[in-house]
Amino acid sequence: MMSQADALVVPGFLVFCRIGACFMLMPGFASARLPMKIRLFLALGVSLALLPLLEGAVVRSLAGAGLPDFLLAIAGELATGGIIGLLARIFVLALQAMATAAAQSIGLAMPAGIMVEDEQMPEITVLFSLSATVLIFVTGQHWEIIKALVDSYSRIPPAQAMNAGGVLTQAVDQLSATFLLALRLASPFMIYSVVVNFAVGLTNKLTPQIPVYFIAMPFVTLGGLLLLYAIADDMLAMFIAAFGVWLRGG
Repeated sequence: MMSQADALVVPGFLVFCRIGACFMLMPGFASARLPMKIRLFLALGVSLALLPLLEGAVVRSLAGAGLPDFLLAIAGELATGGIIGLLARIFVLALQAMATAAAQSIGLAMPAGIMVEDEQMPEITVLFSLSATVLIFVTGQHWEIIKALVDSYSRIPPAQAMNAGGVLTQAVDQLSATFLLALRLASPFMIYSVVVNFAVGLTNKLTPQIPVYFIAMPFVTLGGLLLLYAIADDMLAMFIAAFGVWLRGG
């Protein structure tokens, strides 16, 4: 049995574990550009705001629980919140991969390597990533993530063992869907790169005395930027629509 002090602190701590783990990975809030203290206070504020709504479910799940059960509940809450945040973060990671591939195809990035958010990324990648994050907040979809956190308490109650197989299956399906979306978004740049490089290579074979590649690169980049200007709005609209469909469908 929990004492009166524990009955006040323990539910709030468990709610903070799930919400804080989600905020640590979810798009926008998990950005390294946001100071760590801001992220911590934001997670604490949201946890305290949702505590009256979620306290009953947490207390019922911990009825008669001992210290080992409490430690397992903490681990389960961290894992549940982290998975929710990670599934949302996969969309932004796929968008960054797509934008990096697009930048490489028009000559605005070095060959692909390991992409980490804290490292310097191509300008097009930063543009798409920042624009997508702003759209998530402008369209109110960050509230949908918080709503998904609240709904998760009915699907995965605190102190309940998580179905690891189901979570892994959902993560794999999410990876497949998001990277197929990224491939569709990047396909105009891939086609443009193949056509232009084929034409440049053929011209270089016909006139080997002229450095056709170096002469053509500024025009290839200009054409890629014009293509980006023409379809950037549609690409971001498709991305934010797919993200919203996933949020609403769970």
